[in-house]
Amino acid sequence: MSQETPSKAFARREAAFRKRWFPAAAAADWADWRWQLRHRARTAAEFARVLPLSPRERRALAAPASWRMPLAATPYALSLLAAEAPDGPLRRTLIPDVREARVGKGELRDPLGEAAHAVAPGLIRSYPHKALLLATADCACFCRYCTRARTAGKSTCDKTRTDPDDAQALAWLRRTPEIRDVLVSGGDPLTLGDARLEKLLKSLRAIPHIELIRIGTKIPAVLPQRVTPALARMLKQHRPLWMSLHFTHPSELTPRAAAACARLLDAGIPLMNQTVLLRGINDDLDTMRRLNEGLLKIGVKPYYLHQGDLAAGTAHLRSTVAKGREILRGLCGLTTGYAIPLFMFDRPGGGGKVPLGPGGTRNQRK
Repeated sequence: MSQETPSKAFARREAAFRKRWFPAAAAADWADWRWQLRHRARTAAEFARVLPLSPRERRALAAPASWRMPLAATPYALSLLAAEAPDGPLRRTLIPDVREARVGKGELRDPLGEAAHAVAPGLIRSYPHKALLLATADCACFCRYCTRARTAGKSTCDKTRTDPDDAQALAWLRRTPEIRDVLVSGGDPLTLGDARLEKLLKSLRAIPHIELIRIGTKIPAVLPQRVTPALARMLKQHRPLWMSLHFTHPSELTPRAAAACARLLDAGIPLMNQTVLLRGINDDLDTMRRLNEGLLKIGVKPYYLHQGDLAAGTAHLRSTVAKGREILRGLCGLTTGYAIPLFMFDRPGGGGKVPLGPGGTRNQRK
């Protein structure tokens, strides 16, 4: 008898999860990104319905929601969490912790000073030649270590992304020829429909001095169904277009994620990955090696390893610079150089990124 392949095993587990917890959903529904977004788990009860919870997870979900960022996880993401034991690594990235209520020393609600660097609604300029355009406040899933937890999923933030405010941001970009590079982020811009996203990309591409357009997204990791043939065809029309992905752990490198990345690569879009170093989740040599080698196998370059931002309530997830450097040193000679990312830190207040490297100097953050 032939051994079951990893792809077949994944498909079998996913189908079993769908039939048990979403019995009204056909396979076509599960493959529909709009269905996935509509059926996100947003409450403690919805998480508890499908996941056996640890005491820590149960306490956090039962706590008042006023102190924490919103909950959201797609059914697809829930299926990945269900494959883990309680308190597993991916679960710690999407299920809250009571420690989120604690604000540690130096932590800020706006750790990168984005409000101070806003030049138009939803448009931030922290570098002389680059701008960050926040296309939406929504994400398919809300990561507990998010830099923008203060605005994640907030309707007040969503209101800043109406067409008139798009016009203000675009007008500022048109009259600022120093800007050559625009990163479209959020939230997650791929939660927008094709028409809305295409309108935005066309407007940016029509500005002569904008040479580089990038999209920052976690969609291939938590909602790979969103990368449809239609989306890939549309994005292809706006090349050169680069995409910064956000894979955190090897468990996210599923056959569906690989297929989504393959579709983007076939459209001629280079894929780079940015991983946040997270305590007890990916801050060990073996996990980081498996993640980065797995990314290369699906055509994604491990680009940045980020030291966690000083976002309020994230101290329990923030690893150390020393641990990050130890991992980088361990990767050297253990794996291909392509699998070794740049270790970076975003300075508080919007001072920009600084490299931390595998060694260290006196003026680098301890």
